[in-house]
Amino acid sequence: MLTKSSPLIKKILVGNPGWEWLPILITRVSLGLFFSVSGYNKLFIPERHADLINLMNEIGVPFHEFMAFFLASVEFFGGLLLMVGLLSTLVAVVLSIVMIVAISTVEIESVIPKDIGPLDWMSWFLYLPQVLYIILFIWLIIRGPGKFSLDNLIASKLGINRIK
Repeated sequence: MLTKSSPLIKKILVGNPGWEWLPILITRVSLGLFFSVSGYNKLFIPERHADLINLMNEIGVPFHEFMAFFLASVEFFGGLLLMVGLLSTLVAVVLSIVMIVAISTVEIESVIPKDIGPLDWMSWFLYLPQVLYIILFIWLIIRGPGKFSLDNLIASKLGINRIK
């Protein structure tokens, strides 16, 4: 019989904070890997770089060649930093801004159908992967990069503890 002090009920209702490091690590490394590969392709694969320049030109981004290089560099180096957990909060903020710009300049216009109701529009909007990335970045910004990160190592050396 389950009682209110049962470990099973506790795990079902409140989870297991001792394992919190694992989803933080998986999320941070996965997002970092995704963005570093995406940025790498845009920087070092000539066809992908040309596609990005053309897209930026089409949507009217000023200095589209420089901005393509800048965006690809932010994704590549930001992803690398995120994977190792260095400057994670700053990287999450910057990549969130990149995702907001991508959503507002490309995704809403080209992915979400016109002339649909507000609930259908919201469904399409929430289906965009960039929205999920932003949600995960917000979580990482608030929760921090986790104990297996260079940020945590630096914070420990500086005597900075996570507020409980």
